Amino acid sequence: MKIGVLKETKEHEKRVALSPDVIKLLVKKEFEVLVETGAGESSYFSDKDYQEVGATIASKDQVFEADVLLKVNIFTLEEVGKMKSGGACISLMYAYNHPEVLDAMNQKSIMSFSMDAVPRISRAQKMDALSSQANLAGYKSVILGSNYLGKIFPLMMTASGTITPAKVLIFGAGVAGLQAIATAKRLGAIVEVSDVRPETKEQVESLGGRFLIVEGAETVKVEGGYAAEVSEEFLRKQKELIQSKIKETDLVITTALVMGKKSPILVTEEMVKTMKQGAVIVDMAVESGGNCEISEKDKIVVKHGVTIIGESNLPALLPTNASQLYATNISTLLLHLASKDGFNLDREEEITKGVLITYEGKTVHEFTKKILNNQ
Repeated sequence: MKIGVLKETKEHEKRVALSPDVIKLLVKKEFEVLVETGAGESSYFSDKDYQEVGATIASKDQVFEADVLLKVNIFTLEEVGKMKSGGACISLMYAYNHPEVLDAMNQKSIMSFSMDAVPRISRAQKMDALSSQANLAGYKSVILGSNYLGKIFPLMMTASGTITPAKVLIFGAGVAGLQAIATAKRLGAIVEVSDVRPETKEQVESLGGRFLIVEGAETVKVEGGYAAEVSEEFLRKQKELIQSKIKETDLVITTALVMGKKSPILVTEEMVKTMKQGAVIVDMAVESGGNCEISEKDKIVVKHGVTIIGESNLPALLPTNASQLYATNISTLLLHLASKDGFNLDREEEITKGVLITYEGKTVHEFTKKILNNQ
């Protein structure tokens, strides 16, 4: 079976789908791997690095002859046009956002699998690209925020006086939020955290963060780890608590995402106006609309004296590590779905059913169909 690795074409993307160390393992399992010339350069993997582990460096057209194509981002319409009819591909598709790509794939009976659709179950943890990339993004959000903050994080006692520690406020205690808490604490900041899920309190406190309790939090219904139902009264109380805290905060990091929907607004323009001059906001949800009302995608802006960072692809700022982790995720999924002799799908198996998007000319993924049908 031939695996093809294409060079990413999305603007500002520096990751690559497979790293040399992972290709070495795939070659041992008798897969043939074609890597497009220069595909790993932005992740600091040279063509020579790939050749030394048994990969073949090839032109873009040659890579399209592979049995299964791997990428980080969703394949473009132009790339789908070059694919073999009846071929296969795996990437972070976010398929519900790209119906035109699904139509093009179905016209060519391309079998597609989406890395963002990997089920959150224990035996799929090694395939969970959302978690691996969110971990890095959480770390980088703190480093990036600290770089634009005009003060240091830790308490520092000097002959010239004492510097008080910075205050960091984090919205959301998911994978990215927890890593941001850990990083900010390591740097010496005082960290406070808001999350609508009361069961995250223990995780936050285990990392040294202070969990902000909203009155009535115990009534929030949680399904599959996500808040399913939040009352207007709860949202009002949460907003009042945040407004009182954000005035004294030096760095705000927002991580709240809703699968298949626009991100919720957590920081309004009125809240930004009350923040300290020189404070910083890192909006990690800017790709899907943003948690800050006035953040701008892929821009760093100063509004009302506050620096607002709208970096939409934080993992790409750490391309070496991000590519290594993603390569493990995607190769583990591929080995679950196929052997050196080809794909062997059990469509009723939980992981396979979870990641299969298009098959034999049809969109078969239930969540994607539900979102598209409601648009």
